[in-house]
Amino acid sequence: MISYEEALDIISKHPFSPNTEKRALSDASSYILNESLYADRDFPPFDRVTMDGISINYESYQNGQRQFEIEKTIGAGMPQASLEDNSKCVQIMTGAMLPLNADTVIRYEDITIEEDLATVNIDTIKFKQNVHFKGEDKKQGELVLSKGTVLGAPEMIIAASIGKPTLEVLLPPKAAIITTGDELVGIDETPLDHQIRRSSNYGVHDLLKTWNINAKQHHLKDDKKLMKSELSSIIETVDLLVLTGGVSRGKFDFLPEVLEELGVVKLFHKVKQRPGKPFWFGTTPNGTTVFALPGNPVSTFACANIYIRHWLELSLGIRRKPIYVKLNQVIDFPPPLTYFLECSVQSNELGELEATPIRGHGSGDFANMSQANGFVILPSDKNSFKKGEVYPYVQYRKTI
Repeated sequence: MISYEEALDIISKHPFSPNTEKRALSDASSYILNESLYADRDFPPFDRVTMDGISINYESYQNGQRQFEIEKTIGAGMPQASLEDNSKCVQIMTGAMLPLNADTVIRYEDITIEEDLATVNIDTIKFKQNVHFKGEDKKQGELVLSKGTVLGAPEMIIAASIGKPTLEVLLPPKAAIITTGDELVGIDETPLDHQIRRSSNYGVHDLLKTWNINAKQHHLKDDKKLMKSELSSIIETVDLLVLTGGVSRGKFDFLPEVLEELGVVKLFHKVKQRPGKPFWFGTTPNGTTVFALPGNPVSTFACANIYIRHWLELSLGIRRKPIYVKLNQVIDFPPPLTYFLECSVQSNELGELEATPIRGHGSGDFANMSQANGFVILPSDKNSFKKGEVYPYVQYRKTI
């Protein structure tokens, strides 16, 4: 067996090469931007008023003037006007262009207007207040979004503001998920006493969907000849193949042997970890990456979250800072294995992320996963973990 760290290192050396595609802005969220975007003009493009009120020439106020006759009224979307008389003011709305000769805006809350005469009711006015000046955010030609950015709502706003109806993005891998085992039946079937419904694959499928991967699902019986035939055709059509079950040492666990016969190069089999020790990883000469995960639901889900996520983010150039959480109780784990501990993580009153372990009855106890929202990764070189100690955390459910 190899260590958790060795497994990550080997996987890191076998990324896939993503294709690119132009996608409409409305359909690009959560993809990876494959171009750098630049401001097509200054932002803001003019001296923009940020409060409803009056615009004045500050020198008049500085000279003691507190009442200003309203010269005109300007709204957002109207061409730039001028303050013709510096002793007067322009009534102005949020988003409008600051008039020429005016440099300061006083909000309605700080003035009284009677018969087109505005009276300032406060003692302190700052020069150039309540104005968002041209180019203050970005200058024309300046970088606004870097290549490699994960696109989300803020990026949609930025792209739209510079007139980008389409964006070039990296495409996720084409994928298939395969379950194996005669003990598994479909979710719409009534299992016999010796059978269970397929479930691990649905967790992996949903997880892949969050990464924009729409995987096709297949099921293979424990028949080596049939398994080899069907796998042979599937493996040629995908970049990512995820298999669940059939990778242990049971008499009917044919997968490792079948994969080898199909030319898949085994890069490792078995990792010093719990859950998910029988985890198998390999690649084909044509570039398909194969993750053969243990069949127990918690093992499958842990390996997918930790290893497939790592492989995908590395391939797409996503660089996320690791998340760390603090244990809120003592954990004893004697085996010399990396421990992926299910936990519920919440922020405490100090703003720290605290992990409450959710300890079930082994890798087949999938019911506990609904109570947790991630895995704390406890290292193999310790067997006792104290309350208050901090460890890496992989989140699989948003907590807020």
